[in-house]
Amino acid sequence: MMEKTKVAIIGMGTVGSGVAKILLDHGDRTARHAGRTLWLEKVVVRDLDKPRDCDLPADVLTTDLSEVTENDEIKVVAQLIGGLEPARTIMLKLLESGKDIVTANKALLAVHGPELFDRARELGRSIAFEASVAGGIPIITNISQCLSANQITSLGGILNGTSNFIVSQMEEHGADYQTAVKEAQRLGFAEADPTMDVDGTDAAQKLAILAHLAFGARVDADKIPKIGIDKLDPIDLRWASDLGYRIKLLAVAQLHDEQLELHVSPTLVKIGTPLAEVRGANNAISVVGDMVGRVFYHGLGAGQLPTASAVAADMIDTAVGRTGITFRTLELWSDKQPTVALSDYAFAKGRFYLRFTVRDNPGVLAQVTNILGSHDISIASVIQREIDPAESTEDKVSLVIMTHLATEGNANQAVSEINQLPSVDDVSVRMRVLD
Repeated sequence: MMEKTKVAIIGMGTVGSGVAKILLDHGDRTARHAGRTLWLEKVVVRDLDKPRDCDLPADVLTTDLSEVTENDEIKVVAQLIGGLEPARTIMLKLLESGKDIVTANKALLAVHGPELFDRARELGRSIAFEASVAGGIPIITNISQCLSANQITSLGGILNGTSNFIVSQMEEHGADYQTAVKEAQRLGFAEADPTMDVDGTDAAQKLAILAHLAFGARVDADKIPKIGIDKLDPIDLRWASDLGYRIKLLAVAQLHDEQLELHVSPTLVKIGTPLAEVRGANNAISVVGDMVGRVFYHGLGAGQLPTASAVAADMIDTAVGRTGITFRTLELWSDKQPTVALSDYAFAKGRFYLRFTVRDNPGVLAQVTNILGSHDISIASVIQREIDPAESTEDKVSLVIMTHLATEGNANQAVSEINQLPSVDDVSVRMRVLD
């Protein structure tokens, strides 16, 4: 008779339901990979009467966490409650009761990772978190294990499927921002409050986790420079297309001279490159190592089953002991890890797309270019186009400038000064360019 490992789930939302389905409907598959049966002993929920899309025996559901913490036969727990509290407190209680934990909560790890991982080490327990970044893409395992012979020099890509879906809807179907958000919510890609997805917070939290794995950086996700897609104008999507680009919300970490540059921002990506072709709710991550070169990961980064797949895989690895070995070896979020200094983002270099709405007066272009030149910003191309009379009754033109390499600080200061010109109307747009 096959050995049995009893497991539990905390939280029966979208991901929790998906994990339960995998354990209950595909138990033979998980048993084959684990060499044992993963027996779903308990599921802790807030409301026993809430309708669920997963049939569970009545004796499995409970509202009492102690039925898990005080049950010594339960060895592995998938903690799938989002947010910071009570998730943090629950994680600590589970560790103190001798449980190994699997989680998908990237916000919790980005903020309380050091505390939780230190406590797990003290108690001889482990925390697995593959599902916390990029859903079904096994990026955590690849960076921490498969690429461990490399010095990673850069990583980045599309880490938020919701924002990518919204931008894809705007670009491919001509939807305005609010319509695209509502469609994402209807399909289950966006929460009722999508703020953390669209303002770059979610991507920054995931980037903080990846930066720690790849570079040993212990960084506060709130301090990562970020710009979201919530102010994205369809006009810029059209301009980008005309110039041979698509706009993607990219999260990027780059190592320069022993200093780490981190940022999240809408970026023009050259059409035909792998990142530019990532559509819908997919995620994509490019990693560059000194031995392997560039490797590219692409797949579903959102949705019930892709994320549940990563959780279930972590539960298998934890049940058979692989996670514990890796956890002890990597010393994640530990003072024993070498740390890397964060660079001043004002000195980060890149090419820029700039768009200004200006009155069609003589000398305006000269004023704009003079200010750019005074901040060491060299112009690669300039396009001036009359604004559609249907959009404005005033005599205005759109002025789009593509720059050569310049620093963030210089570009920001130049745009601020240009915005003060009497001939410049509306809010100017500045985005990075990735060729």
